[in-house]
Amino acid sequence: MKHIFQKGSNSEAPLLLLLHGTGGTETDLLPLAEMVSPGSSVLSVRGNVLENGMPRFFRRLAEGIFDEEDLIYRTKELYDYLELASKEYGFDKSKVVALGYSNGANIAASLMFHYEGALKGAILHHPMVPRRGITLPVLSGRPVFIAAGKNDPICPAQETNELNQLLAQAGAEVDIHWENYGHQLTRSEVEAAGSWFNKNFL
Repeated sequence: MKHIFQKGSNSEAPLLLLLHGTGGTETDLLPLAEMVSPGSSVLSVRGNVLENGMPRFFRRLAEGIFDEEDLIYRTKELYDYLELASKEYGFDKSKVVALGYSNGANIAASLMFHYEGALKGAILHHPMVPRRGITLPVLSGRPVFIAAGKNDPICPAQETNELNQLLAQAGAEVDIHWENYGHQLTRSEVEAAGSWFNKNFL
């Protein structure tokens, strides 16, 4: 997968896996990584799917309606890629925290929904529920930060609450940070994510 790897100064800090939103690239979230955990190594990945020329991590059938078959395939693709990248770059794949926005947050959540131990934790900016009607792996002790908009037209508040419930039922420790700026990624939510990361991982 097309990507950027940056070696961090703090070998004890988890690696940040950066996952952009629709139409983004592997450079988009690098400033967020610097705000959240400047000492972490970073692996920033570009989605392998194109929608009208815009990179995404998996296909959708319409706004808010995921192509479930493709989601499952692309989630495995990313999971397998983390294994390869950990060998290439020498990072501990049991110490990976995803930082995703929108479509990137959805694929990060999907990793947690499908693979036990895939992530040590996750920062999900404006995520949706990736799949319904499946049994999640055990997520005990996995911290998850969700930033959501109370007035988000793409990801309504009830979607956030449902995702919180599903993750918590599987044992994850979920913190939700609410904003009032729709689907927009705000500086204040990134700063809140940084404080949360510092408390949970550093």
